[in-house]
Amino acid sequence: MTLTTSPTGTGPPALLRLPPDLRLTPEQFELVCAENREAVLELGADGRVIAMTPTGSETGSRNGELFFQLKLYAKRAGGWKAFDSSTGFRLPDGSVVSPDASLIRLDRWQALSADERRGFAPLCPDLVVELASPSDEGPRGVSALRAKMAAYQANGARLGWLMLPHEQAVETWPASAPPQRLDRLQVLEATPEFTGLSLQLAEIWEG
Repeated sequence: MTLTTSPTGTGPPALLRLPPDLRLTPEQFELVCAENREAVLELGADGRVIAMTPTGSETGSRNGELFFQLKLYAKRAGGWKAFDSSTGFRLPDGSVVSPDASLIRLDRWQALSADERRGFAPLCPDLVVELASPSDEGPRGVSALRAKMAAYQANGARLGWLMLPHEQAVETWPASAPPQRLDRLQVLEATPEFTGLSLQLAEIWEG
């Protein structure tokens, strides 16, 4: 696998070449990310490095609106921390992933050490949200994201939302139940664990 990066931010992009059978520990992966900050990477539970392509502008705009709404909820409700798509988490299965948006209970966040907060926080967020691309291929495609949602569920997420903007639909992934598809909603309500949390979907679809 070849990744195009620019670690220094100046000059021509550098190439990071990784053998296809390479497997890394989470600690090794964190070192690779620190040396290649322009690369968008995740780590599978099997130690495989996954190269994530940048989102298109439309998806980026939708993601910005999604994070804005979650951040606003966290501030108004209190007791929550909101995180954007650039944040990596080290899940119990050893994978390192970056949801498009997420929420963590404030007491769980405050229980982490300063070093744990600076690195990939060793926990699964309480709420994880992923925005699918129109294509069903690649790491941002629907099939890959469904596998990712199942992994969040298995690693302790209390609620997951897989958003399908091109279909104006949402798949909800509760903690211990099969996913459910919701179509043509105007407002997406969270489960009781997230008191008062709702998303204005029209604003997210529009971006």
